[in-house]
Amino acid sequence: MNELYQNSLFAGVTISLLAYALGMFLKKKLKLGIFNPLLISIVLTIVFLACTGIEYDTYNQGAAYLSWFLTPATVCLAIPLYEQWELLKKNHRAVILGITAGVLTSLGTVLILCKLMNLSHEMYVTMLPKSITTAIGMGVSEELGGYVTITVAVIVITGVLGNIFGELICKIFRITEPISKGLALGASSHAIGTAKAIEIGEIEGAMSSLAIAVTGIMTVVLASLFASFL
Repeated sequence: MNELYQNSLFAGVTISLLAYALGMFLKKKLKLGIFNPLLISIVLTIVFLACTGIEYDTYNQGAAYLSWFLTPATVCLAIPLYEQWELLKKNHRAVILGITAGVLTSLGTVLILCKLMNLSHEMYVTMLPKSITTAIGMGVSEELGGYVTITVAVIVITGVLGNIFGELICKIFRITEPISKGLALGASSHAIGTAKAIEIGEIEGAMSSLAIAVTGIMTVVLASLFASFL
């Protein structure tokens, strides 16, 4: 199987897309938040590689092509933001304060939990960019001396959890304002959470798209400061 994957240029892409398609099918069929397509595709891919004995590096040679679409897909999230531009201007103060609160909460909770668990500095800076998009988070982790591969996993897990439980948490705390829900999802669970925000509504999707960009920039600036705290 390793030899087949090495000789096949798009084998990794194929298994990834098939796993995601199955995840989409289960989500539509069962209509449960826990059946997140990305989560299902990750689990299925891991099981497939483990059962077939294919090495990750071999699989990634083909699957890496999918990562090329990460940055363009993130940029495309500016479209719903443009459509809600007037709403953004009317609520710019609340938007800025909301995103700032989200960034400080994310960095602060990582700091507190890492201190409580006596984690090393390397693990601490690895966790700091957990709530920003992978394209930015990898660079932050590498610059601060973290483990980039673990950072990617943490970012994905954060996004999936936000996608699954974000709407439920808003209901529990009776958060009904579309702008608030969108900012919360975008600031806490980046692009994966934004996918959920877009499902909820246009305003939620637009605000979440904005939160991704601003949260990323603020985290890049503040992560270096927080890195010195542990």
